[in-house]
Amino acid sequence: MTHCLTQYVIHTISNRRQTRRDFILDDAISEMSERAERCSNRSMASLENFRVVVFRAVAEHLSFRKAAEELYLTQPAVSLQIKALEEELGVQVFDRVGAHITLTPAGKVLLRYAKQVNSLFVQAERDILVLAGDHAGRLSLGASTTIAQYVLPRLLGEFCKEYPRVHPTLISGNTEQIVSAVEDQKVELGFIEGPARSRKVKSEPFLEDELVLIASTAHEWTESASVSVLDLCSAPLLMRERGSGTRRVIEMALERLGIKRNLMHIVMELDSTEAIKSAVEAGLGVGFVSRWAIAKDLRLDTNFKIVAIEGLRIKREFLVTYVKGPEPQGLAHEFRRFLIARAGVQRTLAKTKRP
Repeated sequence: MTHCLTQYVIHTISNRRQTRRDFILDDAISEMSERAERCSNRSMASLENFRVVVFRAVAEHLSFRKAAEELYLTQPAVSLQIKALEEELGVQVFDRVGAHITLTPAGKVLLRYAKQVNSLFVQAERDILVLAGDHAGRLSLGASTTIAQYVLPRLLGEFCKEYPRVHPTLISGNTEQIVSAVEDQKVELGFIEGPARSRKVKSEPFLEDELVLIASTAHEWTESASVSVLDLCSAPLLMRERGSGTRRVIEMALERLGIKRNLMHIVMELDSTEAIKSAVEAGLGVGFVSRWAIAKDLRLDTNFKIVAIEGLRIKREFLVTYVKGPEPQGLAHEFRRFLIARAGVQRTLAKTKRP
């Protein structure tokens, strides 16, 4: 791959007169060749113009330093590539004001097409490998926090044992952020906890879940068989942040019982399930969490317990989401198929462990 990359970049300048700038570029090319092996998330760099690769990294980070770190290059090497690209195009792609950079209108156009080209190269590699019967390459995934922390690790571990040459990458965030990543094709598959609320993506269920209310063992509610919904309105409630799929599901369930958002006594908004569990243990309030998130805790001596609510049981399904259009192909298709099959086993195991 490194040899091909070097030959490709050298070919782009071989017909030019060797000016001082060209010799400097040759040095930068040599550095890229030495470091490209470590840039594992760009397996088809040999097909993609490296100046465009560098441009895309700078444009996505809006930082020469961060792009250099991502590509294992020095900042001067990155700057030289951008300068050469701008001279080749005859336009500026970045506006530079002090230490800050922004995309010019031409840069925004180039970034849009650069992303499409990269996506096509990556998909081409996957499809070719699948045709050859070789499941290998990078699989880019995104998952909302509960799924990323409590569900996907085991499934990814099993998948990688079956396909050891697959290299998954996983980003996490709330449901809104993951749907946005799917729309922008930053990830091939997204795994979310609430409705996608986007017309650009398609979603399908892959695993059942239940949201339960937990309270500190020192809380008076843990001594009761159940509490009423009205009791919940007066209790200090710990909630996930806005944009969270978990929060959206909870609000919808309570609204169906006539409990609107303005009637809830929300004392704190937190950005993760672990933060809610810790806050509950500290006696700061009560909160809703996924059963998947506390499956291990319930088998241990924890400082919180599940509290039943009369007339309320919040069932939901975790969803896998992808861009509308043709169904995912290549590794994304294989993992989606694998996931749905294995998730059925996890669903059975979770049910047998419920109190």
